[in-house]
Amino acid sequence: DGDAEVAQGAIMALGLVGAGTNNSRVALLLRQLSTYYGKDPNNTLFVVRIAQGLLHMGKGLMTLSLQYSDRLLTSPTALAGILAVMHSCLDFKGIILGKYHYLMFMIATAMQPRMLVTLDEELKPLPVSVRVGQAVDVVGQAGKPKSITGFATHTTPVLLSYEQRAELATEQYIPITSVLEGFVILRENPDWKPDITATDKDKKKPTPGLDDLANDEMKKLALKMQSVRPDQRMYDK
Repeated sequence: DGDAEVAQGAIMALGLVGAGTNNSRVALLLRQLSTYYGKDPNNTLFVVRIAQGLLHMGKGLMTLSLQYSDRLLTSPTALAGILAVMHSCLDFKGIILGKYHYLMFMIATAMQPRMLVTLDEELKPLPVSVRVGQAVDVVGQAGKPKSITGFATHTTPVLLSYEQRAELATEQYIPITSVLEGFVILRENPDWKPDITATDKDKKKPTPGLDDLANDEMKKLALKMQSVRPDQRMYDK
């Protein structure tokens, strides 16, 4: 845009909306804008760099969010930080590009991790299988409807998008919190029992008939005949 403040506001909006997403289209736009404003006298390149830093926040592991607890609650602290930064962006030349650039640090109150990390009761990493899928609104539905759809099974730690939800794929552990997001502490389920049938299938079954042979030479001959094809037996090979 011909107006420098309008262009700077639009560039900052791209960084705020795509914070932590590593969106390829927004990244391409910002790279093109950095080339375009390379020698701009209004310090627009500085705003482009801020937007690029927001877009790749924490290498994609962090994001800006006002809501938590599965988007049920709004954090007043995060809301205040975002509003303060957006209000200071109304005057880029006098605030962000002037003496008060440190006001950008107030955006830290709205930063949240995008990943789901599971820990044991001693706060040590505990990789478990989780199902990650599209969140479904189950409020007011009878019974126990599924809270996610189109899920895929992953092993923690795993990244969650804005509209995704996670649930444990195993009954071996019980989460202390009802919402799986951020850092979740798990404790072992005292009622859980391992699947015995699965372990029995892995055991190697003995070859039938060999235990009945008393002579060792007959056992060796029987083992040798098992590896011979039927057509070879016909011709005494």
